[in-house]
Amino acid sequence: MELALAIGGIYFFILLGFGGKKHFNERLDEKSLVLISLYLLQPFLVFWGLTSRSIDRGVLEAPLIFLGVIALILLLILPFAYRFFDDARERSIVLVASIVGNTGNLGIPLGIALFGESSVIYTSIINLANVFLVFTVGVYFYSRGSFSIVESLKNIFRLPAIWFGSGAILFNLSGLEIPPPLELPLRMGAYATMVLQLMIFGIYLATVKVSRIRWPLLRFVSVVKFLLIPLLTWLVLMPLDLSPMVFNLILLELVVPMAVMNVNLAALYDCHPDQVAFLTFATSLIFLLYLFLLERWAFHPI
Repeated sequence: MELALAIGGIYFFILLGFGGKKHFNERLDEKSLVLISLYLLQPFLVFWGLTSRSIDRGVLEAPLIFLGVIALILLLILPFAYRFFDDARERSIVLVASIVGNTGNLGIPLGIALFGESSVIYTSIINLANVFLVFTVGVYFYSRGSFSIVESLKNIFRLPAIWFGSGAILFNLSGLEIPPPLELPLRMGAYATMVLQLMIFGIYLATVKVSRIRWPLLRFVSVVKFLLIPLLTWLVLMPLDLSPMVFNLILLELVVPMAVMNVNLAALYDCHPDQVAFLTFATSLIFLLYLFLLERWAFHPI
């Protein structure tokens, strides 16, 4: 019951955005909300998350393990993607949808809901690693190899989150602490960011048209996301000396569905954005059900 309430509270804001878009339609401008979130509010979330506690070896290892599992998954599914999908755009979509997750506006609040604010330092640093993944490997696949990873890296450093994240890590490693009078407004900005991002997620889901769906894409991504990745993650993480919470958080961040940023990137590179939007929507619904199975069968007791 506690898990249902925690997850329901997170998804309530997604539903709020979904309902708002359906009701207000064009009067609700998601692009403006994205700009507010990305450039004005997200720095609060990044800086708060990466200074929420001291950074130690375990914190630094979490994103490396996260990226290592993704690299293994990518190597495993590449041959199958080429075998089952002749269309280069569809092949790109299933590869990105399988390895890229919504570790920011969904992963961070879910981590708080499930494991408390002690999870924030881990989910925040994993999210930074995921940003690099989206704007390098993700962009490379969406552009079908026409956009270089070097150029993608240049674009990454235009994002405020990267600069504030780097600054927060240096601030933390220097042993500095946020003055108590500033901690509350920083926390307020961080939670405002999470709420707005969840609503934006719901707004984008409201634009999905189910009638134009390619179901083989969903089947492929679902098998990889909700069967192969958890199995491989268990095999990789079990021999490692990880705390139960870190084990659970890495598993959680690997199976979260795609973020709406992928819809924008797919549109930018003419890579079936409608199919990407549906995969984001459908895998989000599957993930909601899957969370309860993870909690029952996969998560270690905290």
